[in-house]
Amino acid sequence: MKSYVLALDLEGTLISSAMSQIPRPGLAEFLARCAELFPRIVMFTTVKEERFRTIARLLVDEEVVPAWFADMEYITWHGETKDLRFVPGVHPHQVLLVDDFEKYIHPGQEAQWMQVEHFDYPYSSTDTGLAKMLSALTDRIDR
Repeated sequence: MKSYVLALDLEGTLISSAMSQIPRPGLAEFLARCAELFPRIVMFTTVKEERFRTIARLLVDEEVVPAWFADMEYITWHGETKDLRFVPGVHPHQVLLVDDFEKYIHPGQEAQWMQVEHFDYPYSSTDTGLAKMLSALTDRIDR
């Protein structure tokens, strides 16, 4: 089994958006299982860190995410794409990026992208995007 760093996008992946902050169905279970599967989980989002921390604390207070979510490692980055070289201490091939938008994938790092279904209005309570992603991640790390 390979050991990866899991990089998570926020908007459209884990929650609706930084404005509405609707948690995706299965979010707590997804994060709890990811914490069992991955030695390191980082937040890799276009949302600025201060705003992410506010949202994360709210989600913890609402008990829709594990407590560690509010203090998770945040990746500061710049540019047009989420270059996995911004994740400190590892090579890009050691990182899996869960994101819903292809436009943020850095050229040459497509193999590290785990595309999750976009969580969008009307925000169905029967959405299974995170459950499907968990299955895909489990398959990927078992290879």
